[in-house]
Amino acid sequence: VQLVESGGGSVQVGGTLRLSCVALRSTYYMAWYRQRPGKEREGVAAIFIGSGVSYYATSVKGRFTISRDSAKNTVFLLMERLDTDDTGVYTCAADDSALGPAWTLPRRFQYWGLGTQVTVS
Repeated sequence: VQLVESGGGSVQVGGTLRLSCVALRSTYYMAWYRQRPGKEREGVAAIFIGSGVSYYATSVKGRFTISRDSAKNTVFLLMERLDTDDTGVYTCAADDSALGPAWTLPRRFQYWGLGTQVTVS
């Protein structure tokens, strides 16, 4: 399934950004990953499209909120109180399977977007 991200950009420390990811068909499970400069790709948040149950990385819990509009096959990532350490490329991921490895493992997700740059300064 094709995933199209939008909403990245530049923001000052303490600012807010909202990312969107549209899937061109319905999927079961979607997530946001990021790759910060000099670091490995890491899972930021994930959500089951049907139930809305969500998960967060410890580093973003309380600051980021993942949500979905299942009717529009869209997942959002609201990022608040951004810090310079949040700078990176944010990528949307999706999978059709109910079962699989932990969401923090990239191999959990079959489909990936191209990513959108988030810069905090």
